[in-house]
Amino acid sequence: MRTLRAVGFDLDGTLFDHRGSARDGVHHFLRSLGVEPSPGALRSWFTAEDTQFERWRAGEISFQEQRRQRLRAVLPVLGVTLPTDDAGLDALFDRYLQAYRQSWRAFPDSRALIHSLRASGYRVGLFTNGAQAQQLDKLHRTDLFDGFDTVCISEHLGVQKPDPQAFAILATRLGVAPEECLFVGDHQAHDVDGARSAGMRGLLVDRYATHTAGIADVVLGELRAGVEPAR
Repeated sequence: MRTLRAVGFDLDGTLFDHRGSARDGVHHFLRSLGVEPSPGALRSWFTAEDTQFERWRAGEISFQEQRRQRLRAVLPVLGVTLPTDDAGLDALFDRYLQAYRQSWRAFPDSRALIHSLRASGYRVGLFTNGAQAQQLDKLHRTDLFDGFDTVCISEHLGVQKPDPQAFAILATRLGVAPEECLFVGDHQAHDVDGARSAGMRGLLVDRYATHTAGIADVVLGELRAGVEPAR
C-alpha cells in the first residue's frame, strides 16, 4: 500500500451543506411566488435539480439551460406562469439564487477538519463539478477557501468527475501520485468510483444519514488504515 500523503474532497454535500442551503432557499423562493413549499413541491424541485444538473454534466445542455429547465419542470405544475423568453427565466432563477446564496453554510466540522489535516502533514485539495464563479463564491463565503492547497472546478478545467482525468489533475496539483491520495465525497459513482478508477482510494460519506455528527472520524480512520504521512 502506498503512503497516503493527500486528501481530496468533493464540495456540495461533503463539506458544504447544499441540501440544507437549497431547502431554505427554495422555501423563500416559492413563498415569494405565492406557492406553499409543501413536501411534494420540494421533492419536485430537487428531482428536477438532480435530473437537469446531470444533463449539464453529461454535456447535453448548457449550465444556464439546466436552470431554465428546472423552472419549466416544476413551476407550471404549481400554478406559476413562466416568462416566455430566456432572459425572463434567467431573471426568475436569479431570485432563487439570491435566496439560496443567503442560506449558504458549510457543515460545522468542515473547516476544522481540512485545517487539521494540513497541520498533520497532509496535502489537501478540492475537486467540484460546477460553475467556477459560484463554487468559488461558496468557498469564500463559508470561509473554506484558504484551507486548501489547491482548488479544482470542472467548468474551469473542462473535465468533470467521474472522469479519471479529473482526479489525475487533482493529484498532479497536490504533488502526489493518485495512489497516495484519498478522495472523500458523497456520490458513489462521481466521487468514489471515479477516484478508484484513477488509482485513488475513495471514501463515501453521507452527511444526511450515516454521518450527521461529522465526517472527521471516518476520514481519519481511513487515513490510519494506511501509513502515516511523511513529515
